[in-house]
Amino acid sequence: MRAWGRTYNENGTYQWVAVTTQENGLNDAFYITALAQCIKLNLGESPIYANAGIPQYTTIMTQTFPDFYMSRIQQQYAQYFASLTITRVPGSLPPQYNVRAVTHSGAIISQNIPT
Repeated sequence: MRAWGRTYNENGTYQWVAVTTQENGLNDAFYITALAQCIKLNLGESPIYANAGIPQYTTIMTQTFPDFYMSRIQQQYAQYFASLTITRVPGSLPPQYNVRAVTHSGAIISQNIPT
């Protein structure tokens, strides 16, 4: 499996990096990259998966948090990790969500991702 993710360089530029299956056969890095991209994606924007993403324009117009869609994304990706929790960071505008994943190798990944 392969996904593309951006890394931030010290000089202020971004670089695209291929994220693939690890040598030990685990796809944890691939799925955490795909999860982060899904959170940043607008609903219906993906040419392959119509249900991926959150309705960002609707949530801005109605001033509601996309918690329902984040719950659906968590259910969709939970099967790929030993543990996965996605919670809204209190007081963050625009909303940010803390993603905490425990990989199959036991590594804990915790990152705030803005929508």
